[in-house]
Amino acid sequence: MELDSAPRLRDPVLIAAFEGWNDAGESATAGVEYLEQQWNATPIGGLDPDEYYDFQVNRPLVSLDDSGAREIEWPTTRLSVVREADAGRDLVLLRGIEPNLRWRSFCAELLAAAGELGVRQIVTLGALLADVPHTRPVPVTSASSDPEKAARLGLEPSNYEGPTGIVGVFQDAATAGGYDALSLWAAVPHYVAQSPCPKATLVLLQHVEDYLQLSISLDDLVEQAEAWQHGVDELAEEDADVAEYVRRLEEARDTVDLPEASGEHIAREFERYLRRRDR
Repeated sequence: MELDSAPRLRDPVLIAAFEGWNDAGESATAGVEYLEQQWNATPIGGLDPDEYYDFQVNRPLVSLDDSGAREIEWPTTRLSVVREADAGRDLVLLRGIEPNLRWRSFCAELLAAAGELGVRQIVTLGALLADVPHTRPVPVTSASSDPEKAARLGLEPSNYEGPTGIVGVFQDAATAGGYDALSLWAAVPHYVAQSPCPKATLVLLQHVEDYLQLSISLDDLVEQAEAWQHGVDELAEEDADVAEYVRRLEEARDTVDLPEASGEHIAREFERYLRRRDR
């Protein structure tokens, strides 16, 4: 990782997401991209893609600049920074692509850059396809180097066992490196897996708000999530089999104790509202 600059940051936290297997509906990377745009993040560097990507799998893109000259954009992973004065701390945003090669070296380079910037806290975002109905709140699970801290968010701990992606490997490397690391995973309905899924992006960023005690302007995402759900409602109504399948998923979901119906969740929603009103 070559940094164009290594600015002095105040108690920075790293928020990361990767395209690929960890990013159902592009929900996770859309969240980091949304933060980049909302906070006018400043790019500070990226990885050398030759070390980690198979360009026959992740091909470079060619485009024309304003003068008509061709430019090549190589697939890679990039860092940007945000100076968030109101939060009393700065943020480092990491958005990239799951590597094809040398995952451990990939994670080591990213953590070395994070250490150079003074990061001690890392939040990774992920999304997976699951048997959940689009008509209910998006379930979110967590994995943390500090389970007690994650429990205060009222999230179900992840009990997944099986193949993992770069988010799981990066989370493990961060924990082993002594970082305060939290991973948030949103469950995206598998029958509407096409991108984007703004409803899952919205809930991931709401949990980032809660965990880091930030205030993020999410009005645009709220509108997009409502439009997405309305569109999926219409598609389900047009197909009797899909409508029946959604009804069965709703029944299964409604028979469990929902974290979003707890008093703790309602209190967090009220605290989020107060933070936004203060801003």
